[in-house]
Amino acid sequence: MIRKVFKKKPSGKSKIDAFLEKYKLPKAYLSVNRRMITRGVAIGLFWGFIPMPMQMLAVMASTPFIRFNVPIAISMVWLSNPFTMPPMYYMEYLTGNFLLGREGIDDIEMTVEWFSANIGDIFVPLYVGTAFYSIVVTGFIYVLLNRLWIRSVHSEKHERKTSRKQKKIS
Repeated sequence: MIRKVFKKKPSGKSKIDAFLEKYKLPKAYLSVNRRMITRGVAIGLFWGFIPMPMQMLAVMASTPFIRFNVPIAISMVWLSNPFTMPPMYYMEYLTGNFLLGREGIDDIEMTVEWFSANIGDIFVPLYVGTAFYSIVVTGFIYVLLNRLWIRSVHSEKHERKTSRKQKKIS
């Protein structure tokens, strides 16, 4: 279903094809198939969960090593934006504390001075939680999207077979 939206291509050479040829970029970076889309989502979420500046550059740095749909990956990184970062990172901090068996800091203040004074207590649990979400949650979402895509393709094939049989009967 969603595959049909992405698969619609105009006939002839498009501006995107000309751009790819001009800069000698592989077509896989804009490819719309199950592998490229699910990899793009996974790479984008992986980097999006990590608290670091310039996550989009990290996505671009991944392109020589893994082929994926780059626009999808960059859009997934945008899920961690200034509005979602505080709850995301707090959730990662709590998860890291839980995994390490630590008690968290009770009196959190949203000041630079407080963070500077407590960075040692925050850093390790935050990145343990980050590793959990970047690896486990991203892996789960990757597998789930693959399964959903495959199920969608199978149901479309089944619907086509059913409609063909009904046309032959009529």
